[in-house]
Amino acid sequence: MEKFFKLKEKGTTVSKEIVAGITTFLAMAYILAVNPGMLSAVGNGMTFPAVFTATAISSAIATLVMALWANLPVALAPGMGLNAFFTFTVCKEMGCSWQLALTAVLIEGIIFIVLSVFGIREKIINAIPAGMKKAVAVGIGLFIALIGLSNAGIVVGGIGTTISFVNFDMEHTTAVVAMIGLIITIVLYLLKVPGAILIAILATTVIGIPFGVTSIPEGWAPFSLPAAPLFFKFDFAGILSIKFVVIVFTFLFTDLFDTVGTLMGVTQQAGLVDEKGNIPSAKAALMSDSIGTVVGACLGTSTVTSYVESSSGVAAGGRTGLTSVTTGVLFLLALFMTPIFALIPGAATAPALIFVGFLMLQQVVDIDWKDPTEGIPAFITILVMPCAYSIAKGIAFGMIAYVIAKVSGKKAKDIPVATWVLAAIFIADIIFEAVK
Repeated sequence: MEKFFKLKEKGTTVSKEIVAGITTFLAMAYILAVNPGMLSAVGNGMTFPAVFTATAISSAIATLVMALWANLPVALAPGMGLNAFFTFTVCKEMGCSWQLALTAVLIEGIIFIVLSVFGIREKIINAIPAGMKKAVAVGIGLFIALIGLSNAGIVVGGIGTTISFVNFDMEHTTAVVAMIGLIITIVLYLLKVPGAILIAILATTVIGIPFGVTSIPEGWAPFSLPAAPLFFKFDFAGILSIKFVVIVFTFLFTDLFDTVGTLMGVTQQAGLVDEKGNIPSAKAALMSDSIGTVVGACLGTSTVTSYVESSSGVAAGGRTGLTSVTTGVLFLLALFMTPIFALIPGAATAPALIFVGFLMLQQVVDIDWKDPTEGIPAFITILVMPCAYSIAKGIAFGMIAYVIAKVSGKKAKDIPVATWVLAAIFIADIIFEAVK
């Protein structure tokens, strides 16, 4: 174990790594409740137990690959924002079947494997404007927060207004419980309690019992055998459409920058980068997330990506893949606790969505607002996502606005070729949707 993970070289021990792995799991285990809850909203056979199994297994496999191949203390799971795009944009707004959405995730994963093998992934990242990368993350954060507020029944359609807050009274118990859960989440986070989000979800679930928000079925038992995942439920009939290309690209775009940003942040925090700030095992790390995405699609869940919550394990002393081995094993053990996670109501997971929105919003300070050719496209990207209730539309209008702003500001030379191509694709899609 010492020789394989190079514990002494990294300045760590087996006990430190195990504690760090447990810490990472506690910090990100909320995905076991949130992801199945979100994807099962699609319906038509995509059930909570099936998605729970897919979430746990794909997270475990991807995390273990990261551990044993890249030897990094980074855990992976279906990504927040990507699951929202899967459910609310691809399936609900675009009207695609979840089988077609899973096919898009599969193709995304395969493309990522090819790009990672040839080192193209890093080159693509450099071709996309830095400000747009940040804007997409911020926009997704606001979009996720709005989903949380809506799921909690806190935000509803108003009389005389587009949206409004409900009254926090006993006629809106779901909203009351969710607000209590949000307060608990904030307090635990500020107190730096490990696993703050997961603990808040479990506490809110218990609080929801007397309010009638959490219901315990007869004959309920806390443990059970895992449900069968949605094996190989793909639909290749519509893969030649422009709509499908846009869906695949959006998955690619979002996952690309989410993964690389997370890897850079976590490895820098752990002191695992070289003197140039590069990750020595970057290719293996990117391959791990690509493999996780393919496995996740085959099992029935949205795109698997690296989790920034891995930084909590690094803070606890994690420096090697042994941290990730511990986290991966815990995901496998969670397979037998489906009934516990199935009890969790939307009012308990909604605060997690709202709070994740806050975490993603922090990147807004890195956007160059003083330069209108950077700030205006970023603003449009951030604005459109929650207002249009669509991540895809936010990216599309943002990229188009970027080209217009740079050309108008006489900075056309700053526009990468890839950005010109993407903007053209998005314009074609808008025209196609308008005339069809």
